[in-house]
Amino acid sequence: MIVMLILMLLIAPAARAATVLDVGSSGADVKKVQRKLIDWGYLDGTADGKYGAKTQAAVKAFQRKNGLSADGRVGARTAAAMGVTLSGGASSGGSTAASASIISADHRLLSKLVYAEARGESYKGQVAVAAVVLNRVASASFPNTISGVIYQSGAFTCVSNGTINNTPDATAIRAARDALNGWDPTGGCLYYYNPKKTNDKWIRTRMVKTVIGNHRFAV
Repeated sequence: MIVMLILMLLIAPAARAATVLDVGSSGADVKKVQRKLIDWGYLDGTADGKYGAKTQAAVKAFQRKNGLSADGRVGARTAAAMGVTLSGGASSGGSTAASASIISADHRLLSKLVYAEARGESYKGQVAVAAVVLNRVASASFPNTISGVIYQSGAFTCVSNGTINNTPDATAIRAARDALNGWDPTGGCLYYYNPKKTNDKWIRTRMVKTVIGNHRFAV
């Protein structure tokens, strides 16, 4: 009996670590994943906690974009890429560590830009600043790399004053990754500015699409 109990205790952690969400799964973990997918534009509707065909298709799309095996299942690697921790431990590490880890050189640079330009703004506002950079990368009017956009002459104050070199905090790192994963609170904007901090007349001629915190986002 004692031996059996010891074996159960040893096996239980491994079983939890192998938690996988798939079609037919339901509950709070599915809602976590769905909320991310909705924010990033992979999934329409609401997070109902039911892992059906639409959620599976959205997961596959996310996996393809992030270089993961597109099997439509949320296991350890996919959960970590999403920055979520499943109750069974499918994400590698705790929620803060998983969601605040640097995943690439582009992610690091974008995180530094967010921290320098938008610390003190709401989380959505920080994601929005990162999204502007990525929208520029996708635009034919700007350089086609993150570093090219950020270091384009005169583009960002933080490059001119050197604050781009500061170490980003966990919030900026998460915000940059959410933007890289597809969340764009600006709806495609290419510019942003704080009307209280700029005297630039040209930027004020751009059409403002949305206001998030202290920043106006424009096209």
